[in-house]
Amino acid sequence: MAVYGYARVSTVEQAASGNSLDTQRSILSGVAQSEGMEIGRMFVDRGVSGSKPLEDRRAGSELLSALEAGDVVFCAKLDRMFRNASDALTTLQTFKDKGVRLFLKDMGGDVTGNGVSALVFTILAGVAQFERERIAERVAENRERLVAAGRFVGGRVPFGMRVVDGEDEQGRPARFLEPDPEKEPIVVRIKGLRSDGFTVRAVQSAVQKEFGERVALATISKLSNEGDAR
Repeated sequence: MAVYGYARVSTVEQAASGNSLDTQRSILSGVAQSEGMEIGRMFVDRGVSGSKPLEDRRAGSELLSALEAGDVVFCAKLDRMFRNASDALTTLQTFKDKGVRLFLKDMGGDVTGNGVSALVFTILAGVAQFERERIAERVAENRERLVAAGRFVGGRVPFGMRVVDGEDEQGRPARFLEPDPEKEPIVVRIKGLRSDGFTVRAVQSAVQKEFGERVALATISKLSNEGDAR
């Protein structure tokens, strides 16, 4: 059985005493001694962001490669080792399946044994679900914000529009949607006919005869509802 310790500090946190490597080493040594063990090797990631999963960190990857059944790992805090609850949940299950014990001081001790394990896994599962929902919400909100600003965020280009290259507020390359001069007469005609009371199918037929362009019924309906806001 091998006993390991794992510590991590990000670039910003290296000067903060509460998260310093010396503090983490001291904490881990004390926790290990309270369990009747002594850490044989410390794996340390310096200046590594917590957004990186354990396997993508130099020391984290070395730790995972060194682990064998029966080994024990000590870490001061959940966020020192994992990037989020979902990552923690997956990795902890891997540890359990492999027969590796993980002690996290801020989570009450052995999170892979029979003590606080069930509670920890229940909490992490709930937090992981919340994180997934919040990420989905943020992505949707950001997409709506970009679309409102005229940005092209991928997918099908709306009829009557074209994609052009430009720069965002920070001067970074970006893509935008703008009216397509070649399609603009068709869009104007569609809106005019709809305003005059023509049905969607009648507009489709008229536009095809006049411009040689068959516009989808759904597109005509959408353009009609946009009015002059476009």
